[in-house]
Amino acid sequence: MRNTARWAATLGLTAVTVCGSLTGPALAAPAAAPTSLYAPSAFVLTVGHGDSAATVDAARAVTLNCAPTPSGTHPSPALACAELRAAGGDLEALAGPSGAVCTRQYDPVVVTVDGVWRGKRVAFERAFANECVRNAAVSSLFAF
Repeated sequence: MRNTARWAATLGLTAVTVCGSLTGPALAAPAAAPTSLYAPSAFVLTVGHGDSAATVDAARAVTLNCAPTPSGTHPSPALACAELRAAGGDLEALAGPSGAVCTRQYDPVVVTVDGVWRGKRVAFERAFANECVRNAAVSSLFAF
């Protein structure tokens, strides 16, 4: 019987040594993720045919990340991010006409931009009269 008590005590001490005390301090919480030096600037852009985003299925979608470096599936992320920075994130200014000549055919194309620009939430929608007008916008942001 004495051998059994010694064996139980040895197992108990081994368990406390390996696993820690049951009444001791809790495991440390994982370290918080480091914060970025840059405010987030990332978007999902969609395009589809129709009058408004509420009634259109997206025909194409791309991603655009502008901080810390331009990236994403947008065909020209560096240029699009540079244009956004130059416009101070004003998507209305970037959607304006460039003066290109387009037909007057009405086949509306809707572009949406959802995401974050320098930490602030962005939700933008613009209906262009047709593909030519969309592609002729001042910015390459909408050319995808």
